[in-house]
Amino acid sequence: MSTLVLLRHGQSTWNAENLFTGWTDVDLSELGVEEARTAGRLLGDEGVAVHVVHSSLQKRAIRTAWLALEELDLLWVPQRLHWRLNERHYGDLQGRNKKETADRFGADQVKRWRRSYDVPPPPVGPDDERHPRNDPRYAGLAPDVLPASECLKDVVGRVLPYWYDAVVPDLRAGHTVLISAHGNSLRALVKHLLSIPDDEIPALEIPTGVPWVFDLGHDLTPVGYRYLGDPEDVAARADAVAKQAG
Repeated sequence: MSTLVLLRHGQSTWNAENLFTGWTDVDLSELGVEEARTAGRLLGDEGVAVHVVHSSLQKRAIRTAWLALEELDLLWVPQRLHWRLNERHYGDLQGRNKKETADRFGADQVKRWRRSYDVPPPPVGPDDERHPRNDPRYAGLAPDVLPASECLKDVVGRVLPYWYDAVVPDLRAGHTVLISAHGNSLRALVKHLLSIPDDEIPALEIPTGVPWVFDLGHDLTPVGYRYLGDPEDVAARADAVAKQAG
């Protein structure tokens, strides 16, 4: 039996401003900081001892992991960062207000870009500052792996190699693994873990700052999973995510 904890980062400053974020590296809001600390306390209350952390290269996910680990007095555990756990790249939507974008293009079109499985938003050009090739943290990567825009299907395609190559060996070694990441990179992984069909994955809402604990069998398929915390609070956070404009 192995234990996997999925943790969507706490509210970011751009979440609070209702902006599409994607690969833009914004920090946590004050609420997001408290959500992350609460996640750590919940893990401690449940006796979940984290052995290793995997996170994206984005500070809102990294800081969420740090704050949760600080509550557990586990800042010393190994922490592995990788771009394959980044949020979905929202292309030309990044930095735009979600409500204003819905008013401009129509709510149905924006919902299609935001929640459909295989329809990406309009891309950014290679010279656009929002393109990851212009970010020094990705300078060592082959240009053809850097997205100008992504749909969830694209995110599944980049997350799963990291799952097999980096996370699975830690689970096989008996470690309790915490993945601190984003709504879409975690949805991509959960789609794989729970074999969720393409047409059903848009309905999955993952609340911010709530540890999602998976008990995995010897073949690493889930034998049980649960959110930690008050069920009404968890439902309210998931509902808040679902109601975001765009």
